This record gives sequence, structure tokens and C-alpha cells, in this order.
Amino acid sequence: MKNRYTLLLLLSLTIFGAVITPHFGESWDELKFYKYAATALRAYRTWPTEGTVQTFGNTYDEYGPAFVRFVVLAAKPLRILFIESDARHYLYFLTFLAGVWAFYGLCSRWLSPGSAAFSTLLFATQPLFIGHAFISPKDMPFLSFFLMSMHLGLRLFDRPLPKQNHAEGARGQWNLFVLTILWMALILMLYLFTDSVHRWIEDLVRAAKAGETNLLSLIASDIGKAEAAVYVQRYFLFFLWARSLLFLVSSVLLLVVLHRRAPAFFHSLPAIILPAAILGITTSIRVLGPFAAVFIASHALRKHGRQALASLAAYAILAVITCYLTWPYLWPNPLGHLIESLLVMSRYPWNGQVLFNGTLHASTDLPIAYLPTLLGIQFTEPVWALTVLGLAAAVKGPGVKRQLLPLALVWLLIPLLGFILGRAPLYDNFRQIFFVLPPIFILAGAAFDQISDGRVRIALMTLCLLPGLLDAVRLHPYEYIYYNRFIGGVNGAFRKYELDYWGTSYREAAQDINESAPANATIWADGPAHILEAYAREDLRVYSGYEPERADRYDYVVSTSRYNLDQTSHPEAEIVHMIKRDGAILTVIKQP
Repeated sequence: MKNRYTLLLLLSLTIFGAVITPHFGESWDELKFYKYAATALRAYRTWPTEGTVQTFGNTYDEYGPAFVRFVVLAAKPLRILFIESDARHYLYFLTFLAGVWAFYGLCSRWLSPGSAAFSTLLFATQPLFIGHAFISPKDMPFLSFFLMSMHLGLRLFDRPLPKQNHAEGARGQWNLFVLTILWMALILMLYLFTDSVHRWIEDLVRAAKAGETNLLSLIASDIGKAEAAVYVQRYFLFFLWARSLLFLVSSVLLLVVLHRRAPAFFHSLPAIILPAAILGITTSIRVLGPFAAVFIASHALRKHGRQALASLAAYAILAVITCYLTWPYLWPNPLGHLIESLLVMSRYPWNGQVLFNGTLHASTDLPIAYLPTLLGIQFTEPVWALTVLGLAAAVKGPGVKRQLLPLALVWLLIPLLGFILGRAPLYDNFRQIFFVLPPIFILAGAAFDQISDGRVRIALMTLCLLPGLLDAVRLHPYEYIYYNRFIGGVNGAFRKYELDYWGTSYREAAQDINESAPANATIWADGPAHILEAYAREDLRVYSGYEPERADRYDYVVSTSRYNLDQTSHPEAEIVHMIKRDGAILTVIKQP
């Protein structure tokens, strides 16, 4: 019965999500992410046929393309129901629902069913998260996959693990261990040093063309008849195909040996595939994905001791393989590019200005109060009070509850202190660190496990959920601009903190102009002009600062309030329409 209600709720939410998805506009940098996804997709053709992987540049390569590439492919059949941007947004929302499901599974480990359900609802009804769930191609998907990695990984090691096969004796087990290590060493050597092999082939080709006798000059007697690049590509492709064949053959042989010598472990492998694949995809969304593996490995070793090592090794290997296969940027130089991605992501070079408390700051020079302040004013009013009460309940509670303390310390507190004290570059408020925030809501639910009266508990839970639900409806479809009443709501945050920093209100601006503009009207758009253009009528001509072309005159000017462009761009023009929420201006439409 419980599963039936859960499925019914999820089905209802998927239908509701499909209905409201067309209300949300494209976000500022979505277009670049899908150009990057197209570049990553081309690599699956160029790598096996040319031995090349085209880079996108501008640090986008440092993001894994697994999710956006999936969206590109999965959005195609959804175009029967949606336009392209809406098909993508609906897939974001479905991914968010998967993360909510995983979050509930995590809550159920430490909380009673009622409190777990409340924690999940409090998490899922935060206006900040609802808004991002439809428009974010990176932060919310990473949070959802991180939650799925945690839930599936912990659940994997909840079950009994296969016992060692003592019939083979210590010598047989040692031989199997050595064989596995040799296989891993071979694969690592062949894949980690791809770039070195390419340079070695280049050196051999140049030497052979210069008349030096070496392996290639003996194989290719006509090496002087074509450009060196032709031979480099030919022999590098031979290496790639030979390596793939060797990987497949050696892996099959290893599996055959495992089937014979360790049948219990071999039959446990299918259960590892999905959790490992999700962790690999999580890493291929953002390089911090392996942070989830810290909790999973700790749980496995605490529960099973040394017996967990073999399963953990298989889990890690399959996750690494998945990450590698879904992130083409790694292929030419796996270790070098992975380290580069980690370094770039840790000090992300964003050059814009961050609005905080009415003052603009560099993203690398934010005040110490930046994160604490925003965390205090962008969640609904009951959240932090409940979290403090839940923390007290965890301190005084039984053993299961006390497990929340190290979880909150490692998952939430230590990373937050690292971001604050390390002056990590942040912008667009704190969307980059959503993945460390779930413990806040798990602890919030723990507060209700102390209330024995069921009716009182339900009444209090309802009261705590109402602010988020009511404000989400009031701000729709700009839920992500939410600020709570401690600062006076969105109106109190206007021109002091970031609001519509992704420019999604340009969709509504385009719809308004579509209804009133004469044929072939010209429009000047500040900021994300491509969003306006995506929803504008085909006859309308949109110009922006990103393009060299200019019109003689403009029938309309569209300006976002971000960076106060609504005030500084064409200040003499008459404002004919404003897109507002809670008294705060998001976008203005002017007529010069």
C-alpha cells in the first residue's frame, strides 16, 4: 500500500511538472552547455575514426557532459509535447524527482517514516530548489545524482556480501588477487598514458621520416610519401583499437576466472553495476562526485570490515569506467585532464561581479558573512529552527539518531567551513554548493521524532510546509529568486541581493512583445538576448551587445534588473511593461 501511494504521488508530480514546465524560461548559460554537449557527442565519432577529441574551451570541458548529453538525446522524442527548451526543462524536473526519491531513502535510514516524509517535503518544497529544478542544467542535476549515488551506494552495502571461497584455499585466493591486480595495472597503463603513447608515435614518425631506422620505418616502407600527421593518426588509431580489443578480451577472461574461482562474488556483480554507474555519471557531471564515495566506503568498511574490499574495488572500477566513457575530454589524457578539472573547479575563474548586501564583490573576494547570510535568508523560515532542534535530538537520541552527527559534520559542516574560510569563488548566490545542504533537511525532520502525539506532529508539519508552498505559488515561475521574511522577502532583497540572475523572465518579456509588436519590429536586448530570441516571433529582429550588427532604431528595449541594466540602458525610453514579483522588478520593456 505504501509503495502504491508513493508511485501515485510521483505519477501525479510528473503530470503536474509537464503542465507547468512551459512557464519557465531558458536560463542564461543553457545554450552554451548544449553547444558543449554537441561537441562531446561528436567525440564518439571522431575518437575511433580520427583519434581526436574537440575541446569546447572556456572551462566548459572541466564539467563532465554526461547529463547534458543525455538531455540532448532524451529531449528529441519529447518534442512531440514540448518545444526544445521545455523538453530539456521537463527532463531536469524528472531528474529532480529522482533526487527527491533518493533523499527520502536516505532520510528513512535515520528517521521514522513520518519524519522522513516531512524532511523530504520540506526539502522538495523549498522555492529555491523548485525554481532550479526546472531551469538548472548542472547544479540541481548534480545534487540529484549525488543523492542517488549516496542512497544506492549505501543500500548496496546494507545487504550481506558474498563470503570468501575457502575451498580454494589461501593460495587460490592469492592467485586471484594477483590476477586482478595485474589486469588493473595493464588497463591503467594503457589508458592513463594515452597522451604519452601519442607523443611516442609522433617521435617515431618524425625519426622515420628523417631517415632513422626504427619500428615504424621497418613497417611502413612508404613513410616518406605522405605527411607525418597521416602516419601519426594511422598508428595512433591502431593503438586505440588494439587497446580496446585487449581491454575487452582481458576483462572477459577475468570474469570467466571469477565465475570459476569466486562464483558468489561473480553473481554479486550485477547488483554493483547500477550504484557504480550512477557514481560514475555523478563524477561526469562535476568532478566532486567521488565525495559521495567517502560515505559509502566508510559505511561498507564499518559494516563488513575487510570483507567489503572486493566489492568496493569492483564498485570503484565500474564507476571509473563509467566516468571515463561518459566524459570524452578525459580520453586523450585521463589523469592530466582529471587533475586539471579538479583544480579549475576548486578556483573557478568567473570574472563577473557578485551583488551582496547592496555591494558588488569579486567572486574570489567574498565577505566571510556571504554564505552564512544567504543560507539564513534563502530557506523558508522554519528550516534553521528545526535543524537546531533536530541536532539537539540527535545528540540526545539513540544510536541511530547519533549517526546524524558525523553525517552532518562531514557532509555539511566541514565543506561549508572550507568554502567560507577558504574564500571559495561563488556567484549566483550559492547554487554551486547545493550538494552539501541535504543534511540540513534531514536534521530538520529529526526534530519531529520527539513528538509522540500524531495529530500535533501533523499540524506542526503542515504549518512548517506552508510558507514554502505559498511563496512558491506567489513567485511562480521565478521561485528560484526566493528570499524569506527575515529580510522582507524578494522586495527586501531587491537591488541588495541577486534575483533573476539567470534571466528566465526574458521568456515572459518575449511573450508580451509577441502580442503587441508590429511586424518586423526591431528589439534591443541587454544581457541574455539569446533567451529573448528563442521565444520571440520569427519576424522580430533581436539585437544585442554580443553582435556587431546594429539597427537604425529600436521599437523595443528589453533590460534585466541584474547589474541595474533596467536603469542604465536607454534611460530616456518609456517603460511600457515591467515583469515583477513581490514588488521587485525582474525585467522591463521600454519603447524609445
